[in-house]
Amino acid sequence: MEKMISGKTIAITRSEQDSEEFSELAVREHAIPISLPTIELVSKGDEIVNQFIADVTQFEPDYSVFMSSKAVKLLFDVARKNSKQHELQLTIANTIVIAVGPKTKLALETEGIRVAYVPERYSSVGVGELFTRLNAVGKKVIVPRSGASTEFLANLLHKIGLEVKENYLYDVKSFSDTAQWGAFKEKLTNNKVDGIVFTSASSVRGFFEIMLQDRSESDLLKQLQKVKIVSIGPFTAEELKKFNVNTTVADVHTVSGAFDAMKNIFSLA
Repeated sequence: MEKMISGKTIAITRSEQDSEEFSELAVREHAIPISLPTIELVSKGDEIVNQFIADVTQFEPDYSVFMSSKAVKLLFDVARKNSKQHELQLTIANTIVIAVGPKTKLALETEGIRVAYVPERYSSVGVGELFTRLNAVGKKVIVPRSGASTEFLANLLHKIGLEVKENYLYDVKSFSDTAQWGAFKEKLTNNKVDGIVFTSASSVRGFFEIMLQDRSESDLLKQLQKVKIVSIGPFTAEELKKFNVNTTVADVHTVSGAFDAMKNIFSLA
């Protein structure tokens, strides 16, 4: 039954570079992966490292929470460019570091940062559950992240009793080079796409912005009704609902968890 995904064409809303894990999982199961770069990051500039260091110095957080590997990479890339890498390392090391999931943990460890905790659930809810277990009421938390992030995590941590400072490193916009989407659009039109994995709320918005450039929303929704849709987590699912798209939410909010959810859909079909 597990091989029912064999031969299926499955897209993921990530660039080819960022979807290597997904592609390997798909090929292993004899499925055909398609990478769809839906968004690109727009850094807030070279001052993000200075601003982060200044915020930590002034706010004096007990914890730092990293919600994506991209935030880690962006911070350290800018720090290296401006000869601030060591200062950034020391600044982060003065906090108790939490990574939202294993990929973010690996990114931090690659930069020489010791990660103290990873939540059991790789999501904002999981971070909240972790802080509840840590009895961290009254503690301070800094969260470096995207300017497009929702207020959910900050509100959740406030309710738990933490002081929160969000530090915005970048914004997101829909992917500008849509030429590589031609093959996917043709396959979708001809009912040759079997599944799509959406990996963030931003990727949902980017997907629809790109796809609606050359077709009506009603036509796109008709095409998507013939496709199995998996969202990596609940916020992604909520964004899809805004576009009237039904989805299965992965039990484990990772790429491999989303792929397992897609496999399960086809095994039950």
